[in-house]
Amino acid sequence: MELDLAEIHQLANEQGIDAETLDQALSEALLLAYQKSPHAARHARVELDSRAGTFTVWAQDETPREPTEYDPHPGYDLGEEYDDTPKDFGRLAASTARQVIRQLFRQAEDERIFGAFSGQKGHLITGVVQQDANDPGNVHVAVGDVEAILPRREQVPGERYRHGERIRVYVVNVNRGLKGPEIVVSRSHPELVRRLFEREVPELVSGAVSIMSIAREAGARTKIAVRATSKGVNPKGALIGPSGARVRAVMENLGPEKIDIVDWSEDPAKYVAAALSPAVVRQVEIVSETNRTAIAFIKDAQLSLAIGKEGQNARLAAKLTGWKIGIESEEARQQKLREQATGEASSTDEEK
Repeated sequence: MELDLAEIHQLANEQGIDAETLDQALSEALLLAYQKSPHAARHARVELDSRAGTFTVWAQDETPREPTEYDPHPGYDLGEEYDDTPKDFGRLAASTARQVIRQLFRQAEDERIFGAFSGQKGHLITGVVQQDANDPGNVHVAVGDVEAILPRREQVPGERYRHGERIRVYVVNVNRGLKGPEIVVSRSHPELVRRLFEREVPELVSGAVSIMSIAREAGARTKIAVRATSKGVNPKGALIGPSGARVRAVMENLGPEKIDIVDWSEDPAKYVAAALSPAVVRQVEIVSETNRTAIAFIKDAQLSLAIGKEGQNARLAAKLTGWKIGIESEEARQQKLREQATGEASSTDEEK
């Protein structure tokens, strides 16, 4: 049966599909089409002749073996191959070839997209918001000729995404889906903040400053713990920038979200005290290093600042440090110490 394989190969080559892959897929598709035709043989194969521009369906019939006393169900033998190409197969073959090329092209395009974006996982990309009436819960973000998904769970509470707006997003995952590559992006991920700072702070890129931990409640507040790995570098100052320019540039991408930058420390007491910023901690008592529990003592006037609105500041400090932090009044502690001292003094006088 004639089939213009030269033209098909040229078209496939233009789409970046190699001839061997095409021939294998085309043979399998033609065989499947043959098997759906009336009176198709159970055993058949398709042979392509690229030079002649033809294909042939070679079939074999089953010849039952004679049963014997020792083998009552002997099976069958296959006969000689013969040409069983249906006479009216030409139009179907051409249609099948076009479908195969389209499918292979989609697969090649999917692999190209997957390969390009799998390397972007964990990075920041810029896209344009595309609203989809059929998918109101998710936000579609066009990145070049590819569309990423910003799921509801990765969106920032209260943040609005307007059609045509350019936004920066963090690539959470790249998967092979049933309908092609699925690129999942986020606006609420803590690592989004890290990547935004890396765009503004050369010391982070060079390694002179490191972000040790990030705790974020997207849309409200983020705490970042930093340390210097080079002498003479102020890590907090590096992130804040001259006149606050660097941190402002990051905050412009985060809307009303506030950012606290604190010093990381190997000393858990110092680290916990810094994490409760902007409140001033008078003293930190380590209750248990094993259970990572501590108590921070703070003046009454700053207790509400340390705890934060609905406990947010204390909650973020605990998340940032990995410690369970109790917050208590410094005045109450001092009063307790005075009472203990008075009690001990009274006991000493009585003994005398």
